[in-house]
Amino acid sequence: MIVHNPDPITLIGGAKTLRVLVDQALTHAPTVIAADGGADQALDFNLMPEAVIGDFDSLSPEAKKAIPGNCLHHIAEQDSTDFEKCLRNVSTPLIIGVGFTGARLDHQLAACNALIRYPDRRCVLLGEKDLFCLAPPSLSLNLTQGTRVSLFPMGAVEGVSDGLRWPIAGLNFAPDRQIGTSNIATGPIHLTMTAPKMLLILPVFTLDILVEALKSTPSVWPAD
Repeated sequence: MIVHNPDPITLIGGAKTLRVLVDQALTHAPTVIAADGGADQALDFNLMPEAVIGDFDSLSPEAKKAIPGNCLHHIAEQDSTDFEKCLRNVSTPLIIGVGFTGARLDHQLAACNALIRYPDRRCVLLGEKDLFCLAPPSLSLNLTQGTRVSLFPMGAVEGVSDGLRWPIAGLNFAPDRQIGTSNIATGPIHLTMTAPKMLLILPVFTLDILVEALKSTPSVWPAD
């Protein structure tokens, strides 16, 4: 592990993001680290990352000079993304990531893939309209009626729900079969999943609710 922190961490990626999203993340996770070129974005926001992790193919020379050398952690291998490099080298109760959605679809899909491949790492990724995370084994969310709740399987998985307009019990989810996008909360919801294969997608305004729920949900999926 490169970073050990008993408190949540804000992870900044290289895709352009909004300062308001960074501020939302910092409210819950005041320590900043960056994935490769995300360090440039952090500096643009006048934030000094405590660690920069990646293969440094997108880190600018200016950022490299501005950041103390002991904070730069170069990982040369090209078999994983910079986001994956961060996931496997950061120990923290929760990562809130910004700058990993929106710019390129292939990068966003790679981030989704990484969430499934590292189920023991609790991570929420923020976009301009949505946030998403790997659904834990069990989760209760104090949502208001009418909140959009989308479930997208990244593998074979089943689940049970309370508080959704269209219950999911009995459905066999898989990316090439049944998916669960655009469901609607009728009020507070509870979800259980049989495997670490389901992405939970919510409006970005639910971040506070999700973070509080995750804090009271200690169980995470074991590592593959």
